[in-house]
Amino acid sequence: MEITFCGAAKEVTGSAHLITLSDGYKILLDCGMYQGNDKAMDDFNRNWLFKPHEIDCLILSHAHIDHTGRVPKFVKDGFKGHIYCTHATRSLCGIMLMDSARIQMRDAEYHNKRNKSKIEPLYNTSHVHKTMEHFVSLSYNKWHYIGEGIRVMYRDAGHILGSASVTLEIHEHGKLYRIGFTGDIGRPNRPILKDPRPMPQVDYLICESTYGDKEHESKPKEADKLLEIIQKVCVQNKGKLIIPAFSVGRTQELVYMLDQMESAGKLPHIPIYVDSPLAVNATEVFAAHPECFDQELHEYMRFDSNPFGFNDLHYIREVASSKELNSRKDPMIIISAAGMANAGRVKHHIFNNVTNSKNGVLIVGYCAPYTPGAILRDGAEKITLFGQRLPVNAEVFVMDSFSAHADRSEIADFISNQKGHLKKLFLVHGVEKRQEKFAEYLNEKGFENVEIPELGQSYRI
Repeated sequence: MEITFCGAAKEVTGSAHLITLSDGYKILLDCGMYQGNDKAMDDFNRNWLFKPHEIDCLILSHAHIDHTGRVPKFVKDGFKGHIYCTHATRSLCGIMLMDSARIQMRDAEYHNKRNKSKIEPLYNTSHVHKTMEHFVSLSYNKWHYIGEGIRVMYRDAGHILGSASVTLEIHEHGKLYRIGFTGDIGRPNRPILKDPRPMPQVDYLICESTYGDKEHESKPKEADKLLEIIQKVCVQNKGKLIIPAFSVGRTQELVYMLDQMESAGKLPHIPIYVDSPLAVNATEVFAAHPECFDQELHEYMRFDSNPFGFNDLHYIREVASSKELNSRKDPMIIISAAGMANAGRVKHHIFNNVTNSKNGVLIVGYCAPYTPGAILRDGAEKITLFGQRLPVNAEVFVMDSFSAHADRSEIADFISNQKGHLKKLFLVHGVEKRQEKFAEYLNEKGFENVEIPELGQSYRI
């Protein structure tokens, strides 16, 4: 039996890990899209380190595009098996993959009009429709057979709606093997979602390491800091606060926090816009899956039946309404995708507002290297957007406490029940420098046999 690391190896995006049994049965864990601008990864999304038609099944940890974004291409290129996921992940994939297809089609059309070379999108909307026919939804906390002698269990990972860790139990040659994949680990005591639930003990664990060298800001300071930023930019400066935020998870968490501030009478009366059709659709999916909500949100909904809506909050779908925001001079908050500011409407909002010192840009999560979000959070004085070099006069704020990823101590706590049992711990979904520091941290905590795989590297187990 082998594990081959086909994505998110010394990188944060492009999650894909292949398990090949001794009889040739092949299981792929995630099929994500690379979302950075590293030139060395230019061809990653169009090429495979395996043959799609040879894969027997695909198991998804959650719906984020860096974990699911290549699934329609996977089907387009020959995969014919089942795609397993949780119920909420299936609901989110239906809208997120369609949005991804539309973005790619628009980007290809834009490129082809302005360049001699022609490019094709990875897939189109018809491929997404066909892909959704392969999805099979599974419940949390139950063993499900997915092949002869193979069963899988999902546990709530608390990362985004429907996110899960994956535990595989494989009977082979009279032996029982347990292989675990954390997916992306959420944070305890975060709003909306239930806390991450520990996995069963496994022999081999594939573990994320996004924030393997950091400790996040604590929750009690979070709302105060957000309110402080809003007061400074929108009330004192009378400017616009632009918040790049992932349409799924981060946007709903921000809206819920603002809803709570409004209910408590703390939020200034300024218009707040969620400018992302995907975020609007995703918020509707959230409302349809209350089984994923934590007890705190259920209690809050006893006196506020809509935790994602209040008087000053406006959801925008139309392009014309989005463009209109950039011509207005009044103070406002604009929450818009993408979270790394590398695509979507938020890129236009930053382009139109970053040169004005009255305005602010708030980064609320991880940004892959070389993306506009990463450039801004690293303190750049200038940024290139749409071919123009612009001075960064707007104040840039960073709040990593909003991250849906566990920090190093939270990851260590999540996998603490595996200590002393693991034969090998593989670190994925992290940049190499952070992984090296995290490996040292885990060694100090008593974890042994920690490996940092290379892209394409295989391990026999």
